[in-house]
Amino acid sequence: MFPATFDYHRAASVKEALSLLAQYGDEAKLLSGGHSLLPILKLRLAQPRHLVDLTRIPELGRIAEQGGKISVGAAVRHVQVATSPLVRDKLGLLAECAGHIGDVQVRNRGTIGGSLAHADPAADYPAAVLALEGEIRLESGAGARMVTAADFFVDLMTTAVQPGELISAVSFAPLPAGAGFAYLKHRQPASGFAMVGVTACLTLDKSGKCQNVRVGITGLGPKAFRAKAVESVLSGKAPDAKALADAAAHAADGIDALADIHASAEFRAELARVYTRRALETAAARARR
Repeated sequence: MFPATFDYHRAASVKEALSLLAQYGDEAKLLSGGHSLLPILKLRLAQPRHLVDLTRIPELGRIAEQGGKISVGAAVRHVQVATSPLVRDKLGLLAECAGHIGDVQVRNRGTIGGSLAHADPAADYPAAVLALEGEIRLESGAGARMVTAADFFVDLMTTAVQPGELISAVSFAPLPAGAGFAYLKHRQPASGFAMVGVTACLTLDKSGKCQNVRVGITGLGPKAFRAKAVESVLSGKAPDAKALADAAAHAADGIDALADIHASAEFRAELARVYTRRALETAAARARR
C-alpha cells in the first residue's frame, strides 16, 4: 500500500523544523529514520499532509562531550552509537544496547531520537536510557526543557513530548570507572524487538559489594521501567549466585505483563526474571573492584 499524498520539507535547522511544526500543527509529522513512521503511513494509520525531515540538521547528528556529560543528538543513527569511541569508552551500556537493535539495515537508518519518541514497549533503547539515568532535551518555540528518562516514558507509545516539541538530544553522565554493565534480550525472531530486554549496571566497593545498581527492563509491560525492587535487594550485597537470583526474582514486581501471540504474560514475567539474573551476572563479572 502507498501512503496518502503529503508535502515533504527538509529542515536545515532546529529553528526551521519548529517553525514548520508551528505552521502546520497536527497536520505535520517529524521524519527521522522512518522505520516506525513509514509503515504507519503505508498502512494509512496516519495521513499527515506534511512531513518534516530532521536528518540533515547538523546539530542533531553529533555526539559530543559537554560539561562533563555525553550528548547524543536525536538524529544520530544506531550504528553511530554502537561504534562511537566516545560512547564505547564512557557509555558502554548504550553502545552495547545499540548493537542489539534490529538488523544491519535498521541500525544504519534508525535514530535514537526517533526510537525514543515512538516509545515502542519492546524497543531496546528505553531500558538503557533509564538505567543510565539519561535526560532528554525537548525543544519548542518557547525554548528548551530537560526531561529525565524516568519522567519521559508515560504509557504505551506515549511520552512527555508535547505538541510543537521535538527531541534534540539525549545526555548522560559517564559510567563510573570500573562499572560493570550488560544488555541482554530475548529477541523476537521476525522483528528483532525485545520480547524482554534487560539492562544492568553496577559498581563494586572495596569489599566486593554491589553499589549504584541500576536495572532497566523493556518488553515486559506497556512501557520500559526501572526495576527498583531488584536494585534495592541487590544493593550492599556481594554478587554471589544466591544474591543475584534473589534480586532477579523481583524483576516483574508490580508490572501488568503484556500478552500477545508471541508470549503469555506469565512467560514474559519469567523471561524478565531469567534475563535480569543473567544481565546482573554479566555486569558483576565485568565490574572492576
